[in-house]
Amino acid sequence: MKLTIDELREKVTELESHKGRHTELISVYIPAGYDVNSVQRQLEAEKSTAKNIKSTTTRNNVTEALEKIVRYLKGLKKTPENGLVLFAGNVSKVEGQMDLQLWDIEPPQVLKNRMYRCDKEFVLEPLRVMLEVSEIFGLLVMDRKEATIGMLEGKRIEVLQKMTSGVPSKVRAGGQSSQRFHRITEGLTKEFYKRISEEMKKIFFEMPKLKGILVGGPIPTKDEFLDGEYLPTKLQEKVIGRIDIGDSDESGLKELVEKSRDLLAGQEIVREKKILENFFENLGEKPELTFYKESDVRKALQYGAVETLILSKSFDKQTMKEFSDMAENIGSNIEIVSTETTEGEQFNNLSGVGAILRFKVR
Repeated sequence: MKLTIDELREKVTELESHKGRHTELISVYIPAGYDVNSVQRQLEAEKSTAKNIKSTTTRNNVTEALEKIVRYLKGLKKTPENGLVLFAGNVSKVEGQMDLQLWDIEPPQVLKNRMYRCDKEFVLEPLRVMLEVSEIFGLLVMDRKEATIGMLEGKRIEVLQKMTSGVPSKVRAGGQSSQRFHRITEGLTKEFYKRISEEMKKIFFEMPKLKGILVGGPIPTKDEFLDGEYLPTKLQEKVIGRIDIGDSDESGLKELVEKSRDLLAGQEIVREKKILENFFENLGEKPELTFYKESDVRKALQYGAVETLILSKSFDKQTMKEFSDMAENIGSNIEIVSTETTEGEQFNNLSGVGAILRFKVR
């Protein structure tokens, strides 16, 4: 079953606590759509390689962990929708004793990593990155010659599209007048801007997690593109920054993100402040539809009345998981807020939990 972000966070914390005495803890990442049988064959081959391990204890632990994963995969018809992560190994705290465990995780987001690793600890970094992803930012770096469209998802930058314009260089072909050459290049440039806009629309227009767009490039080009309103209004309104950079390729995307760090951090704070300002405003104006006592929130969840559930990161973890599960089952929006803003601290001091209701609960 697909895990929620909070469930994944708990699993990662649990897996972090296990350390192997030698390189005997196995991590297997199977990306979405990847053939399970192919992974099974690879692990069968790894069993043969494990026979070369000198230490008898380590060899046995690795072999048994591999066998446990292979048995699991044999019972699987296909890779789950979002991919699959498997961890297995002897996690006994007592040397010489066997406590062979297997964890199977279908992550809340599509897994793109493929990996097999045998180490002293489980490989958890790809899952940690998922825990950081609450939003996606569109990226565009461009000049008159080329453009690269990308996406920032957590800490991961992904290139989505590369484009070239066909605009000739400033050296003119013999016999061309300056004015005619200028008309040609301007026409090609405008066509290029329209093509960029079409690609941006295809990729980002219906993306629900898109929180903002960053555009980078030389001063005249990016400003011409944005000020010319080539982007659809919905995307134009999502532009949160235009950054001066020189490169319009993959390295330009990295530079764009690096130069926007403060801007991106501020976006999350602004969003969190808006959520809580809305909650406190509702609490003042519509107290009958805004709950903050734990018992009242629980009752509202049981009645299916919660439109938005808000939880502080400092709230009791067990109750947080329980409430999140209940909210997910009734299709509520779930917002996790920090205590790093004045509003967040105020909310945590109030109770650390709140609900905006769909209808009154008596």
